[in-house]
Amino acid sequence: MMKFKEQFYIVLSAIFIASLVTCNLIANKFVTLDLGFKVFVVSAGILPYPLTFLVTDLISELYGQRKANLVVFSGFIASMFVLLFLWLGAQFNAIPSSIVGDEIYNAVFQNAWRIIAASMVAYLFAQFIDVRIFHFWKRLTNGKHLWLRNNGSTIASQLVDTTLVVCILFIGVWESDQIISAVIDGWLFKMLMAFIDTPIIYGIIYLLKGKIEIANHQE
Repeated sequence: MMKFKEQFYIVLSAIFIASLVTCNLIANKFVTLDLGFKVFVVSAGILPYPLTFLVTDLISELYGQRKANLVVFSGFIASMFVLLFLWLGAQFNAIPSSIVGDEIYNAVFQNAWRIIAASMVAYLFAQFIDVRIFHFWKRLTNGKHLWLRNNGSTIASQLVDTTLVVCILFIGVWESDQIISAVIDGWLFKMLMAFIDTPIIYGIIYLLKGKIEIANHQE
């Protein structure tokens, strides 16, 4: 029978891949988020994205660097399959009675390949940076100060991710001040999410005491 630790890893992996794929599919839409102290202008794809870093940090803490890198790579493969089937769907003409016609399908998904390509380049860099920095701090602090490695790894990796995605997508399309504003808004929002998810990680780790042994800081 599969142990709880293995089952929980599968659940975390599923949440990670679902969040990542969703990010890519809804990234075409830009929205405003008014949090009172600031109005953020961000891609809708940024909404589920913090979950990916919450999950990789949890996996890094509970299962070690190798397992975290594995789920990052799995997410990349899943996104490539999504890209393939979006392309295949565009190769067939919609029937007249189809609820979603070719025009709507193409309007929603025709830029998906570009968005997924940009996000995958940024994703690979950012996620591996996140995992590496997380474990650097874990080794340096001998497994203590979870808040430091959670926030430090996410803040650094999200700056890389946001800058790469915005630059790949919008250099030559937007003015430089729009690009800078988009990078700053995206990064600040992700930093805010990193601070919010810190107590969530502590809570999950606390609830899992006695059920899952935390990975050694050398793993």
